Amino acid sequence: MPTLRRLGVFGGTFDPIHLGHLAAADEVRHALGLDEVVFVPAHAQPLKPAPVASPEHRLAMTRLAVEGDAGFSVSTVDLDRGGATYTVDTLADLTALHPDAELTFIAGADAVATLDRWKDPERLMTLARFVGVTRPGHEAPDPGRGVRVVDVPGVAVSSTEVRRRVSVGAPIRYLVPDAVVEYIDRHRLYLGGNA
Repeated sequence: MPTLRRLGVFGGTFDPIHLGHLAAADEVRHALGLDEVVFVPAHAQPLKPAPVASPEHRLAMTRLAVEGDAGFSVSTVDLDRGGATYTVDTLADLTALHPDAELTFIAGADAVATLDRWKDPERLMTLARFVGVTRPGHEAPDPGRGVRVVDVPGVAVSSTEVRRRVSVGAPIRYLVPDAVVEYIDRHRLYLGGNA
């Protein structure tokens, strides 16, 4: 029997993607010996406010951020589906696209601690393993249900903070990849009151 590819799945709005996302994905990839981490920009997450940047901009920034790293890729399954993004649908779609892969879903430890409140939690657990990553300055709750927690080195940045900094003209270099800084500048994203 052939060995299954070990595929990490990192879903998020990535509004914008930042170095904290990349550090978390890299840390999990190495800690679990994953072959690849696939970033999946969400169309709309039911438990979060609507994204500020369009799906096209968020996809472009995510692609720029992972460009050149053979261990990272980007999937458009959620954006192609449209509507509300539920992890169970994402994992079902990726299972169909990658029948040769064992999936590991990566999320914040705080998020996976609420797994029982996600859509179809029993099915979720059959589609993938779950890993919660710690966030600097946040206490990691016990995720339960056999979820593994991976400690991520301190990259204390959030997409909300990046958007706020852009809106007031503060620098974001060293918080997001250079190509993403240039993209945000070129497309004038997150300026004014829309951050």
